[in-house]
Amino acid sequence: MLICDERALVSDGLRSLLSAEQDIEIVGTTSLASQGLSLAESQKPHVVVTGLRLRGMQGSEFIRRLRGSREEASPPVVVYAVGELDEVMADVIRAGANGLLSDQSGRSELVMTIRAVAAGQAMLGPDAARRMLTWFRRTNAPVKDALPMARSLTVREREVLILTAQGLSVEDIAVKLFISAATVRTHLYRLRGKLQLRDRAQLVSFAYEAGMMTAA
Repeated sequence: MLICDERALVSDGLRSLLSAEQDIEIVGTTSLASQGLSLAESQKPHVVVTGLRLRGMQGSEFIRRLRGSREEASPPVVVYAVGELDEVMADVIRAGANGLLSDQSGRSELVMTIRAVAAGQAMLGPDAARRMLTWFRRTNAPVKDALPMARSLTVREREVLILTAQGLSVEDIAVKLFISAATVRTHLYRLRGKLQLRDRAQLVSFAYEAGMMTAA
């Protein structure tokens, strides 16, 4: 795992919190965006944990550069936001973040999120999910361009999408909807194709932008 944040106190704190986990190996920490991109290329971490700001680049731009043109080969990204994150939440998810945590998150939540995104899932911490929902309700969402696509979804597709946006795993969705995990994965595959989205993180962002979470 690679840790990136302009504040050494945050990076050191995260390293200290995570170093005791036997299944998590930290390959480096940096405050520089350019060095973060270089380390991600050379060390090939399974997960990158980044703050909203790095020296030389904002967090959302860093994530876009990290994902680059080789999205499938790039590591999943967890944003650990210290301070205000409401206005940038949608932006970092659009940029390609797979997980989003606020500074209210504890060690267990941080570790759970890292493991989840490493396994290909998307994860929003409870505080981040609550703040995102509040922010979307406060803005002019839903986004008009998202509405026609949202209306094209079947009832089951909407159910799977909403539960995904709520942070449930494939297995949890299967149990809740009384269907198989393979069926859930099929629905997620069809949703990505129908909505022209690349991963679960973008599915989460779409659900909020389409106003689907305000009644969830």
